[in-house]
Amino acid sequence: MSARQGYRHPTITAPSSGSKEERLLRLTTLFEAPGLATHTLPDELAASYDGGLAIPKGTVYANFVTTLDGVTALGDGSPPSVISGSSEADRFVMGLLRAWAGAVVIGAGTIHAEQKHLWTPEYVYPPMAGGFAAFRASLGLPDSPLLVVLTRSGNVAVGAAALERGAMVVTTASGAAKLRGKVPSATTVRTLMSDRLDPAEVVAMLRREGHSTILSEGGPRVFGSFLRSKEVDELFLTLAPRMAGRSKAVPRLGLVEDMALGSKELLDAELLSAKREASHLFMRYRLIRSKGDAR
Repeated sequence: MSARQGYRHPTITAPSSGSKEERLLRLTTLFEAPGLATHTLPDELAASYDGGLAIPKGTVYANFVTTLDGVTALGDGSPPSVISGSSEADRFVMGLLRAWAGAVVIGAGTIHAEQKHLWTPEYVYPPMAGGFAAFRASLGLPDSPLLVVLTRSGNVAVGAAALERGAMVVTTASGAAKLRGKVPSATTVRTLMSDRLDPAEVVAMLRREGHSTILSEGGPRVFGSFLRSKEVDELFLTLAPRMAGRSKAVPRLGLVEDMALGSKELLDAELLSAKREASHLFMRYRLIRSKGDAR
């Protein structure tokens, strides 16, 4: 039976001496801001998320997993699942956040590192495929969010599975020239007016095409550029109970790259919710662009 044909609640095998005890996948809510809006989720999604979730229309939100010391990538080509410790709960939350999105935005480096990946809810967490599909249908969304790949230079892994399936590559005039005739027919190439990839221009273009709710899955340089342009409204951050460390010999990416703010420019954030599953923490923040602006 496929996940779309019938629901089977996902389970996690809990390690124990001589037994394989199974427990239901369920997050526990630790905190929720007063008055935080929620949307009724399908029963199986609500059971695992421990309640509802609402992402306001027009929101640009990011989702990342980091180690306790803030590392998002080890720099050796390993996938994000290494950072999360292959957390099933993290994959579920990733799928739920994709289920809300009209478009998922990533950088060329991300698709190069994960060429077999598909940025859809059911791909990252198959046990909930039926629930994700029902939820998107209830929101009036198509089966899958639009994948948007950003590249200034045009250096993209054109053989990636996600491009074969169909996506949008957003680039500069020189990048488009480099990609001409190379991307799969299912993927379109869009050229921005500027010689750089202006996040504000990207967001405006996607909203003109009806994709009002936009999820950024990175990487850290894309996230940095969106923060610098003040285009991010919310951050969903999974804190994995792992330590990675850094050294001059082993440079590693943090949550935000290619952007450094001065002491008087630091961005504030408001905690909207906190959940846990085992030793993983799942936090949701609203970014505050300036004093008095808690949008």
